[in-house]
Amino acid sequence: MASRSREIHEPDDRSRVLVKSLAAVGMTHEDIAVKLDISSDTLVKYYKTELTLGRAEANAEIARTLFQQAKAGNTTAMIFWLKSRARWKETNHHEISGIDGAPLVTRIERVIVDHAENQHAAMG
Repeated sequence: MASRSREIHEPDDRSRVLVKSLAAVGMTHEDIAVKLDISSDTLVKYYKTELTLGRAEANAEIARTLFQQAKAGNTTAMIFWLKSRARWKETNHHEISGIDGAPLVTRIERVIVDHAENQHAAMG
């Protein structure tokens, strides 16, 4: 857990750049707060914009690279793009049928067991 400094935190350009870059690489708010020696609440209070922009800009850069790879013919990138952005999916369709494709025939039997008769036969 982040330590709580008793001094008032004063953000500066250096700490803003640091927060934005750490958010861009996916660090949690708690870990970034630890790095700055402030609480998570203080981090969000003073660095909300940097936290949001860092994450958004990193995602945009990766998306741009993925898109370029897909356009360049990278089949894996194409498939990933279409599955995540165009909602393509792989499906398996299983059809169950009877012999030679005939409909399934089900048979339900009702069996009545007389336990008393079975016990008598076992004793005899």
